[in-house]
Amino acid sequence: MLRTLHLWFTPVAESYGRPHTVLRRWPKRNSVSLRLPHRPIIYSRTDDRLPGRDQMAGLGMALAPDELPNCSSLTTKELQQNLRAVKQRECPIRLLFEIPSSRIIEEGLSKYVVYDVVVMRSGSFDSRRVSVERRYSDFYRFHHKLLVEFREELEDVVLPRKHLTGNFSPEIISERRVALQDYLAKLYSVRCVRHSPLLPKFLTEQEQRRAHSLLRAGQFELALQQLQVVLEIEEKLLPWQSPTLIVPTLCALAVCYRDLEEPEQASAAAQRALPPARRYGLKQYRASLLDLLVDLGYQLGRPVAQLQEELTVLRDAERGESSSRSLKELVVQEFI
Repeated sequence: MLRTLHLWFTPVAESYGRPHTVLRRWPKRNSVSLRLPHRPIIYSRTDDRLPGRDQMAGLGMALAPDELPNCSSLTTKELQQNLRAVKQRECPIRLLFEIPSSRIIEEGLSKYVVYDVVVMRSGSFDSRRVSVERRYSDFYRFHHKLLVEFREELEDVVLPRKHLTGNFSPEIISERRVALQDYLAKLYSVRCVRHSPLLPKFLTEQEQRRAHSLLRAGQFELALQQLQVVLEIEEKLLPWQSPTLIVPTLCALAVCYRDLEEPEQASAAAQRALPPARRYGLKQYRASLLDLLVDLGYQLGRPVAQLQEELTVLRDAERGESSSRSLKELVVQEFI
């Protein structure tokens, strides 16, 4: 049997510089309320027993006459949900990087080391650790692009140095792996880097190019796998990037799902891409997304009148220019 305690604390006097508190107990069935100054709290138990006088005295409380509280009861589950929401609001979201492993790749006469870069977010529940592989040369190019724009801000951020010999020794690889992880953490601490489009480009461009190459070749399932990795990374970066960051990826996902004859997933991806395309004036994507959603709406038996009206107004405003290409035609032209 669930009993809810309504606890109200009211300061009534001061002694030795500390306020005393009076506990007021009301004859409400299965409940007791306490009042704290300016902040009510609810204490719930799944036990049949309510706290007794001795327990309250141990907390420095004295019982007082009955009074009717102005408070609603909450269940334990609701309290836990509220507490979780408060913690998430108070705990800042940060991007975390780990490089837990590396491997040596040999392709013909070429031999190099790739590092597994894991991207995750703190401050909220992150159920999936998504990772990409990058070579030292990728870090090197990324760092020098950043220096072109933010040389003064990056005075204290140093890329691990190159090694002319011994690049494939386990000791050197392990040392560089740790150093690159520290390098990414320091980079993230620089505000201009967090908000720079160079960061998502470094973390996703290779996968984007691979996905679009597979899409153009008609290998939609393989392209879908790459695009899902890209989308997960972009979602983690969204607090510091433009909301339009995910639009091209969602459009490519919609095209893949459509060609794989999965209209529900295609519609879901397109519907998610449409609001930022509307809000931030991505007219070419907006018209193509509307056209796709109308087509999918007919296929799924959904109402499409509003989408058709919006598409007609957009086409009239742009004199037909915005509807010159389908969404698939737009997507296949990217990353060529």
